[in-house]
Amino acid sequence: MAVRAAVPDAHIFILNGLYPGAANLYVRQNLMPIISSMAMLEEWLAKCVERNEAYPSAFHFDTGMNRLGFRLNEAAMVRERIQALGYAPQMVMSHLACADTPNHEKNRTQLALFGSVMTQFPGIPASLANSAGLMTGRDYHFQMVRPGIALYGGRAVNGRKNPMAPVVTLHVPIMQVKEARTGESVGYGATQSLSRDSRLAILSHGYADGFFRSLSGSNTRPGAKVMIRGKACPVLGRVSMDQVTVDITELGPDIPSPGEGAEILGDIIGVDEQADAGGTIGYEILTSLKGRYSRNYVGDGNLPPE
Repeated sequence: MAVRAAVPDAHIFILNGLYPGAANLYVRQNLMPIISSMAMLEEWLAKCVERNEAYPSAFHFDTGMNRLGFRLNEAAMVRERIQALGYAPQMVMSHLACADTPNHEKNRTQLALFGSVMTQFPGIPASLANSAGLMTGRDYHFQMVRPGIALYGGRAVNGRKNPMAPVVTLHVPIMQVKEARTGESVGYGATQSLSRDSRLAILSHGYADGFFRSLSGSNTRPGAKVMIRGKACPVLGRVSMDQVTVDITELGPDIPSPGEGAEILGDIIGVDEQADAGGTIGYEILTSLKGRYSRNYVGDGNLPPE
């Protein structure tokens, strides 16, 4: 509802489809379900007949991912059902399973299967490409594309230089700066001991904020890095719920003060660099940023206030 309030005239597609019993809400808010089963289709068409109104929707066909979507052999049945009522979808879509690997044979297979589906719906706009599909080739673009991670500057395709500029920056405050001696341990479990006298900064940030425990440091594995005063500083010891300890010894006499910011995500260490350090993907990093952050939108005065 917040999205509708922010963009009252936009076409809003609900990718997860029509939730049972939610048709009245969708109609009231002018939301378009992406219908992926005969049960969804019948519920939506029943609402259209009840109100004598062809409420818009889109159709999703599964071309090989085995998530949401009509089966391919249901395409003719779907076409016949909507033709009987004079109904037409706003869009027909599918989703690529392996577009992040451009040469994967499944991409061409899904493209061919989607083309066969579209013969049942002539004149209807088609959509197949996500961010990675956009970069796989124009054959995958059709009339509508669905960029996701690329909008945030994240890496969509494996093994290629990312053409997108970083969008998200994340700064957190330093809570305390302290000295520690060689041999002392850092964090829960004493998993990392100091190999030198060190200066540590404790950040107000932790796994409760989406900074994963897999970004921790130990005696056998270096931790992720964050930027402080233009230098990459490694995480020491385990990431705690609300705190992270980093080594700022290399800053020398340039000692930051409590309240000063550390950059978790930015131009130097971006979403994908942190994801690589944590053994995950940029999507998970971005979707794990929790509500304790203050979000500031820049570059467009028309965006809603946070």
